[in-house]
Amino acid sequence: MLKIAIIGCGGIGTYHLGHLLQFTDFSKIVGVCDLISERAENFSAKTGAPAYTDYKVMYDETKPDCVFICVPPYCHGEIEYETIRRGIHFFVEKPVALDLDLAKDIREKVEKAGLVTAVGFQCRYSALVDPLNEFIASHPLCYVDCVRVGGVPGVDWWRNKNISGGQIVEQTIHNFDLVRWHFGDPEAVFTYGARGYVNDVPNYNTDDVSVTAIRFKNGGIGQISTGCYAKSGEAFDGKITFSARDSRAELYILGKLSIFGVKPQEVTASEETEVIKGDGNLARSEGGALIYTEKGDAGVPCDRTFLKAVEAGDRHMVRADYNEAVKTLAFVLACNKSMATGKEVVIDYD
Repeated sequence: MLKIAIIGCGGIGTYHLGHLLQFTDFSKIVGVCDLISERAENFSAKTGAPAYTDYKVMYDETKPDCVFICVPPYCHGEIEYETIRRGIHFFVEKPVALDLDLAKDIREKVEKAGLVTAVGFQCRYSALVDPLNEFIASHPLCYVDCVRVGGVPGVDWWRNKNISGGQIVEQTIHNFDLVRWHFGDPEAVFTYGARGYVNDVPNYNTDDVSVTAIRFKNGGIGQISTGCYAKSGEAFDGKITFSARDSRAELYILGKLSIFGVKPQEVTASEETEVIKGDGNLARSEGGALIYTEKGDAGVPCDRTFLKAVEAGDRHMVRADYNEAVKTLAFVLACNKSMATGKEVVIDYD
């Protein structure tokens, strides 16, 4: 039975707890920890595991095989170093740090220790990944365009760019990660940012909207726009468009995938629309597009895959390990640097 500990019993910790409670056939939560004792006690009541406010004491007493580190961006560093020193495999929430040198040092120590790691890029485990990859494999991409627009999360630390990293680093990093994973590693970025639209949120100190132009190592180009100024979903239609010369794929993250310009190989008529069959996937044909819809919670296979990788001692099972997360971190931090300097920034992966 795999022994799991949790550090951080807030919102994102609750998200992972909901998954972990489904895996009792091969794992057990042995300890939960949060600096706010009430939060830890709440998790304790749900799991039956003892509550702690000091993760080192929790490690001493419970001796977990792995830990889920669910803390805000500015809290990374000491927890990871202590976890590595004890040889505990870990899942950590994104962004893995706000300082690239810190993340690279942790990456090096993880590699030397031979630990299985995973990072909270659950979008890589979406049911939409396979059909999108199939499209990309058969339709060389020329351009990618991504937009994510929303509001300001109700978390105090998120509103302060100094401790959250801003929307690009803390929130839209999911979109940046998917663009990098599907399209290829970016080489350089140029980012513009703007403020002044959000004036009704207390203690607010971050960018309202930004636009990033990207040059990829494979010669392609693209852009990613993101904003937290919106008060309703009508403000903008957020999606990622992967464009080839004769077709395109439009991805609504964890929602649906629409592929235009590709004819289905096998079609079965239905009362509502045509159903496309192939490679185990089903899609609907609407208005000239193949439509794939998300099934279930991508966080479930994300978390389960990490635990199974720990159980098997095979870190290659994980789609987004610490090394992958550092590459995406380098990408988004380069955007912040470009925004601050007004210059193009070449991304430093090494």
